[in-house]
Amino acid sequence: MPSTTGARCPHCGWPDGAEPFQVVSTHTTAAGGTVWTRCACGSLQARVVDDRGTRVVSRGGPSPRPRVRRAAEAARAGRRSHRRGPSVPVPGRR
Repeated sequence: MPSTTGARCPHCGWPDGAEPFQVVSTHTTAAGGTVWTRCACGSLQARVVDDRGTRVVSRGGPSPRPRVRRAAEAARAGRRSHRRGPSVPVPGRR
């Protein structure tokens, strides 16, 4: 399903003419088909497949870097994120 446009991803330079990095889904249409793909940078692309070939007709931005939760960061650093200051014993509790 190489593209016939000769263009490249504006985010990472992956050529549209190369095989897609990942096929997300395919859908048959009256004119041919639509293929949703992910680029190497994570950009979601809509490709139309018809009698003129395959071309990218829409693309999103690259996937953002996953956000790491502060608790997970603290755990990796060996700290407890739920405590605020020194532990104070409560009378009557163990």
